[in-house]
Amino acid sequence: METADTDQHSAAEAIARLSRRIDLLEAEAEIRRLQARYMFLCDTPLPEFGVADDDERIGKIVALYTVDAVWEGVGDYYDGQFGRAEGQDAIRAHFTAFWGEKRDPALVLNCHYLTSEQIHVAPDARTAEGQWVHMQPWLYADGTALLRSSRLNNAFRKEEDGWRIARTRTENVFIAPLPAGWASDYPSRSVLMRP
Repeated sequence: METADTDQHSAAEAIARLSRRIDLLEAEAEIRRLQARYMFLCDTPLPEFGVADDDERIGKIVALYTVDAVWEGVGDYYDGQFGRAEGQDAIRAHFTAFWGEKRDPALVLNCHYLTSEQIHVAPDARTAEGQWVHMQPWLYADGTALLRSSRLNNAFRKEEDGWRIARTRTENVFIAPLPAGWASDYPSRSVLMRP
C-alpha cells in the first residue's frame, strides 16, 4: 500500500514538474512571437495586409503593450534621441511622431532582424525579460542608406488575454552609413500577407 501511495505521489510530482516546464516553454514561445510581431509591424514597407494607414499600424503596435508599459532609449546615443514614454498614450505619441514626420527624403525600406535571443521567464510564468541584438537597414528615397544596430532589454507580463510588452529598452550599438545604391531591388509595398 505504501509503495502504491509513493508511486502516485511521484507520478503527481512528475506531472506537476512537466506542467511547469510546459508553461515556461509556452511563455517563451509567446514572448518570441510577441517580440517578432512588434518588429514586423515596425517594418517599412509594412508587411501586414489590410492596414489602411500609419494610425492603424500604431494602434496594432500599442495593443502589444501593457497599459503601464515603458518604451525608452538609453545610453549615450539613444537617451537623447528617443527619451522615455510611459503608458500606452505616451507610446502612441512616440510612434505617431515617428511616422507623422514628413521625411525628406522619404524612408522606403526598414527591415528588422533579431539575433542573440535570451528569454528568461519567471518561475510563476507571469513575467519575463528578454534580450536581443537587433539590426536594421534603413534606405531612403534618394538612395542614401544606413545600418543601425541596438541591444534590446525588454520586459513582458502575462495578462488575462495573453502576454504583453511591459517595457521596451533599446541601446545603440552602432550606426553605419551604407554606400549609395547599396540595395538595388526592393518593393514599394509588401504583398506577402495578402490572401
